[in-house]
Amino acid sequence: MLKSFFRSLLIFVLGILVGFFLNYILFPYFLKFHFSKLPSPAPIYINQTKEIRIQENTALKEAIEKVEKTIFAIKTKTQRGKIIEGSGIILTSDGFGITLNELVPHGGTFEIFVEGEKVKFQILKRDPKTNLALIKFEKKNLKTPPFFNLENLKLGERIFLVGTRFDKELQKEVNEGIIKFFNEDVIETNIFEKEKLAGSGLFDIEGNLLGINQITPQGQVISVPVTKIRQFTGF
Repeated sequence: MLKSFFRSLLIFVLGILVGFFLNYILFPYFLKFHFSKLPSPAPIYINQTKEIRIQENTALKEAIEKVEKTIFAIKTKTQRGKIIEGSGIILTSDGFGITLNELVPHGGTFEIFVEGEKVKFQILKRDPKTNLALIKFEKKNLKTPPFFNLENLKLGERIFLVGTRFDKELQKEVNEGIIKFFNEDVIETNIFEKEKLAGSGLFDIEGNLLGINQITPQGQVISVPVTKIRQFTGF
């Protein structure tokens, strides 16, 4: 009877010791040995710069679609027979527009196309000093761009231009860049373009009008600020 009791007690104690060994020594060692060598999941990084760039590009596309119909085309034949091509910007829905004085020289013959349609027009006034000319079309219900507040303009701001070109058919042309320099008389960009984009509109990425573009002899795009346009036109 006593031997049976001690045998049961011994089995009980051995069970406790074996359980302790398995739970606190062997099993943790097994987990550490087998699972510590498994590869850790690769970290996931979010490229915020890329995401911002995608958002800006989407905004740029939307802005171009918003303003492309506010640009009209000009084809001029000078007294000497030279063909000049360029653009202008529609300012009011009832047909007032602005272009460069150099694109509509005295003595030339002109054709103006609004939304791809040749229209009748009048040149109301010119200013050789600012190189601006005010035009009135015989067309209404036109799209117009909002004016940018130049007090909010910053160096390095992202901008784009929209102009026209005559190939086999009349088409729009765009380019983008940044503001390189500006003051009350001129806005300089880092964009270089052909003479045919003279008179194109300069916009911020929300589609607000900053100015009308001139092309320097070196091909740099500089712009007559919208403040000068408003002073000249009274709009």
